[in-house]
Amino acid sequence: MYTNLQKRKLGKSGLEVSALGLGCMGMSFGLGPAADKKEMISLIHKAVEKGINFFDTAEVYGPFTNEELVGEALEPFKGKVVIATKFGWKPNAEGKWFDLDSRPEHIKQVCEASLKRLRVDVIDLFYQHRVDLEVPIEDVAGAVKDLIKEGKVKYFGLSEAGVKTIRKAHAVQPVAALQSEYSLWWRQPEEELLPALEELGIGFVPFSPLGKGFLTGKIDENTKFDSTDFRNIVPRFSPEARKANQSMIDLLNNIAVKKNATPAQVALAWLLAQKPWIVPIPGTTKLHRLEENIGSVNIEFTGDELREIDNASAEIKVQGERYPEQLQKLVGR
Repeated sequence: MYTNLQKRKLGKSGLEVSALGLGCMGMSFGLGPAADKKEMISLIHKAVEKGINFFDTAEVYGPFTNEELVGEALEPFKGKVVIATKFGWKPNAEGKWFDLDSRPEHIKQVCEASLKRLRVDVIDLFYQHRVDLEVPIEDVAGAVKDLIKEGKVKYFGLSEAGVKTIRKAHAVQPVAALQSEYSLWWRQPEEELLPALEELGIGFVPFSPLGKGFLTGKIDENTKFDSTDFRNIVPRFSPEARKANQSMIDLLNNIAVKKNATPAQVALAWLLAQKPWIVPIPGTTKLHRLEENIGSVNIEFTGDELREIDNASAEIKVQGERYPEQLQKLVGR
């Protein structure tokens, strides 16, 4: 039983995907121990059944294990789904993935390795994961352009890039999509990014559209995260910040009651209402959350309701940075 989920076009690129994608990172990495592989394959199959055809991974997630999981899960649907993955890191001396490497020869090596792990003949959307200041963005775009000519990549994307970088890259090889964080509690993209993307005809793929889980309303100051959970080092997730930021959850709860929805659905529906070329990629490891997230596609806001949400959320000063300092340096470059 396959459901038809609404489709959206990512800008003017011609890349059309389901209105919601599925972020797969947390299945293997970053948010506590890796989930059971068989269960995650089953979850990805359910997502396809429910109309999701857009899946997000990266070589660095795991490393490698998330691409392998996504590749195995989606092999039966080859050619029917869109898989996005990312390049741009190399392991440093400690084996941790904090060194950037977007040299053209490295991009080509990563592409070959990702094709094998994903069990595909072509990567649908290949993002530069973070901007590497050591390599001119024109060279990065040129390398992906070569891969597109060779038939190994279909579309080029950037992640967390600044507007100047996006413009330079786009002039060499059209950028189909930009992936960056955007949600009701991280609205900075509205300042420069969204107008530039609209002008250039580039789609926007918000990750962490539920604020790394916070906007579901299920996290409070007493929540304990596993020792391997990335949120332990995120300033916005300190107990003090979580306590201070509950007012955002109160706002979502109020709207959710009126809309007969959940806070998570309101947060996702709000994002979908911003622009027709925005495709959020909430991640989950739970079937009921997947179903809940998909339900957001059916929630519509009137202009008055959107203004009310904007006005109310503008009054809330969100506490805490969204990244620890060393990672914050890598965004918006």
